[in-house]
Amino acid sequence: MLINQWSIALNLLSLALIFTLTIAATTAIRVVSSWQPAADHNRQIRLENEIWLTSTLIKYALAFLILNLFLFVMAADNFSQIIAGAMCATGALLANSYGMPALYTKIIGIFFYGFWIIIHQLDISSERYPLVKFKYGYLLLLYPLIIVDLSLQTLYLVNLDPDIITSCCAVVFQSPAANDGNLIANLPAHILPMFYGAITLVGIINLSKIPKMGWSGPSSTALFWILLLPLALIAITTVFSSYIYAMPFHHCPFCILKPEYNYIGFAIYSSLFTAVFFGLADSLAACWQTNQDLEKQVHKFRRFSRRLALIMLSIFTVLSSWHYLLYSLLGGES
Repeated sequence: MLINQWSIALNLLSLALIFTLTIAATTAIRVVSSWQPAADHNRQIRLENEIWLTSTLIKYALAFLILNLFLFVMAADNFSQIIAGAMCATGALLANSYGMPALYTKIIGIFFYGFWIIIHQLDISSERYPLVKFKYGYLLLLYPLIIVDLSLQTLYLVNLDPDIITSCCAVVFQSPAANDGNLIANLPAHILPMFYGAITLVGIINLSKIPKMGWSGPSSTALFWILLLPLALIAITTVFSSYIYAMPFHHCPFCILKPEYNYIGFAIYSSLFTAVFFGLADSLAACWQTNQDLEKQVHKFRRFSRRLALIMLSIFTVLSSWHYLLYSLLGGES
C-alpha cells in the first residue's frame, strides 16, 4: 500500500512536517534557554530575527497537521476500495491495529495544534511579543505529540495489507441491541435528549456571557465544550447518520463523507470541530486577560471566539438534525 498515491502523499507530507518542526524545535530550545527581550546583545538580535521565519513556518506546518486529519480519513476511504470487506473508511481503519489510534490522536491533535496558532496570533498582536517564550515552550511540549501522530500514521500505512479481510461499517456499527460486542453496543440508549440538552446548556452559558465578558479567570465553559464533542460524535454515529442514509440499520460516521450524500459529513464535522475549538480557545485566551500587553487583544478575541463558536454550533445542529427532523415531522424526504 506504500505505492498508493494517497500513501505517497501522506508520507511525503509527514517527512516535510517532521523536518520543518524539528528545525523549529531547535530554535525553541534556544528561545526557552536564552530569550531576553530587554537585552540588546548579538545573540538576542539574531534570535529575534530567527523567530520571525520560524514562527511562520510553525504556523503553516501546524495548519497542515490540522488539514492532515481530513486527508487521512479521505485516504482511508480510498483504501476501502482495495481492502476486502471494507465499504468505507471504517473497514480500512480497522484493517490493522494502528488505524483507529492514529485517527484518535489526530482528532486530539488538531485542538493542541490550533491552540499554538491562537497563542502565536495573540503574541504578535502586541509590540512587546509577551508570549514568545511561552509559545516556544509549548511547541517543545507539542513535539512528542506530533511525532506520535505521524508515527502512528506511518505504521498504519506500512502495515496495511490489501489482502486482509476486514469488517465493514454495517458490522462494526450495527444495532446496539446486538450482543456480539460491536462498537456502539454499550452507548447510552437515550442519546438525543443528552445531545440536545448539552447543546442548549452550552448555548445558554455562552450567550449569557457575551454581553458581560468580565475579567475573571479562565472560562468554566471549557468542560462543557469538551464533553459536547464525544457526545456529538456518538449522536452522529448512532442516530443522525441512519437518517442521512435513509436506512435505519446503517450507522456509520464515515459514509456521510461520500459524494452520494453530497459530502455533508465534511460540513457537519467541520462545523462541530470549529465550534468546539473556538469554545475552548475562549478559555485559553482568558489565561492572559490580565496581561497588560494583551488585555485589549484578549478581550476582543474572546468576544469573537464565543460568537463564532455559537454560530458554528448552530450550523452543526441544523446540519446534523436536518434529515432527522425531516423524517420525524414529515415522515420522509419531500
